[in-house]
Amino acid sequence: MDAHATRVCYTSRVLTVLTSSSHLRRLRLIVADDGRSRTVAGGVGDFSAAHMDRGQLRVAALADGAAVNMTALEQHVSFFDRNKDGIITPKEYREGLLAIGFDAAAAASSTVLGHVALAPFTNPPGAPLPYINMYVKYMYRTIHGSDTGAFDKKGRFVPKNFEKIFKHAHKKRDALNWLELEKMLTANRDLLNPPSWVAAETEWRLIHHLAKDKEGYLHKDAVRGIYDGSVFVELEKRRATLHKET
Repeated sequence: MDAHATRVCYTSRVLTVLTSSSHLRRLRLIVADDGRSRTVAGGVGDFSAAHMDRGQLRVAALADGAAVNMTALEQHVSFFDRNKDGIITPKEYREGLLAIGFDAAAAASSTVLGHVALAPFTNPPGAPLPYINMYVKYMYRTIHGSDTGAFDKKGRFVPKNFEKIFKHAHKKRDALNWLELEKMLTANRDLLNPPSWVAAETEWRLIHHLAKDKEGYLHKDAVRGIYDGSVFVELEKRRATLHKET
């Protein structure tokens, strides 16, 4: 294998992950049926579980310091927890946005909006005032209506609801253009909760901006990467590479 190769070998009830990459210190095994991850240190890991099968497993690289047994929603936001202490400060959130390509003005405004709107819901009892930090463990409290249902009420990944997103894909298989995304958002609207329409629209505009291809299509793999946060890691790496080349 080359310097960055990762190979996944399936046997009856065991998933073996082999990697020769020198920079990958951890591998994450995402178990799609419960949305929780299993993490091993080192380059080789064997995972065994009676309920797992080939169709329920996905492997992705994790940065050092990522926590074990995170829900999918926690994985989604953990990129912005830059020091991996379980708390996302406004400074960390802004740094994360800059790392994935936001300009300074957009990063600043998104940080203010995000922390004002979301942080108070995530603060545990006894958290110090003012409630400006977001706590990764309690991000599930920010789940709102009119969403896709791909996260359940505890932030766990729900594969069948994720797949429903792409029933609106007609031009290309497993890929949505913006018109198809709008149809999906309209179909998911909670008629009793109009404010949630704005939240869903805002989130998907951002997802489309970050992960669309050159033709404006949002592919299933890219959306899955948004849900587990791996797209953010790749965007930061790509931006760092481009910066070195210029």
